[in-house]
Amino acid sequence: MQKNMLESLRRIVHEVNAADDLQAVLNITVMRVQETMGTEVCSIYLRENELNRYVFSATEGLNKNFVGKISMAPDEGLVGQVALREEPINLEHAEAHPKFLFMPGIGEERFSSFLGVPIIHQREVLGVLIIQQVERRRFDEDEEAFLVTVSAQLAGVIAHAQATGSIVKLESGEKKAAMARFRGLSGAPGIAIGTTVVVSPPADLTAVPFRRCKDIDAELKFFHECLAAVREDIKTLGEQLSTRLAPEEQALFDVYLRMLDDNALALEVDEFIRQGEWAQGALSRVVLKHVRTFEMMEDIYLKERATDVKDLGRRVLAYLQAANGGPVDYPDRTILVGEELTASVLGEIPSEKLAGLVSVKGSSSSHVAILARSMGIPTVMGAVDLPFTQLEGSEIIVDGYNGHVFFNPTQDLYSQYQAIYEEEQQLAKGLEKLKDLPCVTTDEHRLPLWVNTGLQADIARSLDRGAEGVGLYRTEVPFLLRERFPSEEEQRKIYRAHLEAFSPMAVTMRTLDVGGDKSLPYFPIEEDNPFLGWRGIRVTLDHPEIFLVQVRAMMKANAGLGNLRIMLPMISSVPELEEALELIYRAHDELAEELQVDLELPEIGVMVEVPAAVYQAREFARRVSFLSVGSNDLTQYLLAVDRNNARVADIYQAFHPAVLHALKKVADDCIAENKQVSICGELAGDPAAAILLVAMGYNVLSMNAANLPKVKSVIRNISLARAKELLQGAMTMESASHVREYLESVLLEQDKTTILRPYISKVSD
Repeated sequence: MQKNMLESLRRIVHEVNAADDLQAVLNITVMRVQETMGTEVCSIYLRENELNRYVFSATEGLNKNFVGKISMAPDEGLVGQVALREEPINLEHAEAHPKFLFMPGIGEERFSSFLGVPIIHQREVLGVLIIQQVERRRFDEDEEAFLVTVSAQLAGVIAHAQATGSIVKLESGEKKAAMARFRGLSGAPGIAIGTTVVVSPPADLTAVPFRRCKDIDAELKFFHECLAAVREDIKTLGEQLSTRLAPEEQALFDVYLRMLDDNALALEVDEFIRQGEWAQGALSRVVLKHVRTFEMMEDIYLKERATDVKDLGRRVLAYLQAANGGPVDYPDRTILVGEELTASVLGEIPSEKLAGLVSVKGSSSSHVAILARSMGIPTVMGAVDLPFTQLEGSEIIVDGYNGHVFFNPTQDLYSQYQAIYEEEQQLAKGLEKLKDLPCVTTDEHRLPLWVNTGLQADIARSLDRGAEGVGLYRTEVPFLLRERFPSEEEQRKIYRAHLEAFSPMAVTMRTLDVGGDKSLPYFPIEEDNPFLGWRGIRVTLDHPEIFLVQVRAMMKANAGLGNLRIMLPMISSVPELEEALELIYRAHDELAEELQVDLELPEIGVMVEVPAAVYQAREFARRVSFLSVGSNDLTQYLLAVDRNNARVADIYQAFHPAVLHALKKVADDCIAENKQVSICGELAGDPAAAILLVAMGYNVLSMNAANLPKVKSVIRNISLARAKELLQGAMTMESASHVREYLESVLLEQDKTTILRPYISKVSD
């Protein structure tokens, strides 16, 4: 029974994933669930947000003429009860339940048994899935568990189909569709309102954007020219392999050519082009439909033909893309959208036209997100439900503060975001005058503001914002940009340029920090749990040849400048620290002997990123010159929350009491040892958090250059005494939301709304 249901579940999920639209998803679901479970009725009610009602959306067993025509309020009927309670309701005599609501016409009066389960996606109830039978009985545990499993598996598919349907409906000129909001992760702060340009990877059939063609006859001609080129390629390949293949294998090339015939796949593609779709989109639709058909077949031989169809489709798509590879006309305020954006794509767009970025895949620490933050481009990463191929040419809002993307926003929401965007522009101009002023509280407490860097482009931007040093130089960035480990001399030149640019200000270089979500293409690290695995100092201690070359390059680059500081990532124990220090001392001594100079040993520090380091902070401080908290990783490890996972983004709370107490302990321990303590995570660039950090005793805050003027403005408008009062209050609170609300209320009273609004206010949507 369980095995059969598992196979059925796989088939259902596969089939609905291949469905063309939301209604097809719903129809397949009710048909297959009824068939699999042997019930007389299966229905789905979907929540219509604008109406605030649950609409009868699909059925097998009831009157289909009423689909889309009847609905229930959230507090009506058993459907409303399932949604309200967010749990299954299993009844043997549904009519006897006090919440039963008779709906005349749909024909459910004969059915007594009722099992309804909620369809929930990202904590939001999308609808209710129901099965019913005439016989009075409670559905057994296996049946209930199966229906719950189906609901959970399909929730994301339904959410995606709803969003895609809304966008396609609007595109086709039907009645105005509802606003769609997509959740992701904040990649870079800021608000962007602009026009989308969809970026497609080469020959990826699933990532072709929907686009209308301008000239149907020209598009048909273009498609058939590319098709002919692929036919020639297949013929040539067949001839080249003719002496090495058996006759039955050689026949495969004839099959390929027949599939590429004008009366086969091409005929279907032609039809879509005649309807106004461009060749790439038409090809993608047709090929993917056939691939899904083959993949669902039981026969193994036929099932494997899906690979052949996909391969042919990619070949044709590659020709179409190559021929369309001319210069792109980017609109003013372009928002780049793609499945997985890369840093190289950004270089193709004029910087004055790039307004925002949205990536379906990736995290806040992806290379493109790091680059976006350094460039001050609002970015959302990990927007997994975004139907990005449907967004070409659409106007959207990118909320880089909260990680949201809005399609077809209401006028009220548009006005709110437009107001925040205009405030940002005015604020940026107003803060320019702070560039050359010191970051000092009203009672003369000095707090240097440093920057986090990793690219050459960061240098000018950081200096232009008034940076007083570099608190984190990500040395892994030059490693990520190459196809091999950079040599010692290559590293020396890169590091020298950074040290010279900021001289005589300090530059803190973190030794190679890979692993976790940062993997080098030529040094892949594959683990079941990478964040708790081989990363940071653990990798470089296991590969001293990498560590020693990098440290030597750093110290060579520092010759005659003396502004280098070396920082060790992911240290979790004293022996680990001592082993790393031994290697640094060894590299220093060898280099001094080799160069025959009195080489200065740079300051060495430790990143506090794991809970173990919090509790050994004092022991670490005795052995090094400084500690620097990496608040991003420290928060994720303290709260057991993957900071790159959109599903748990709400739980990742930098103001969590546990995080604040950990930060305070590290500062106290460094003060006790008379050692400098800094912080270089995202928290340092939050103006509200900066007040707490200065009160805790942090000597330096290091952040992205874009945040520096805002933090400076807040610090210059508060006294250290007042900051300590706020800290004392915050440390007594039991939740992150209370801390945030407390700081917000105080800062708004002090008329900091213009500076802090995007950070501490939620936009109503």
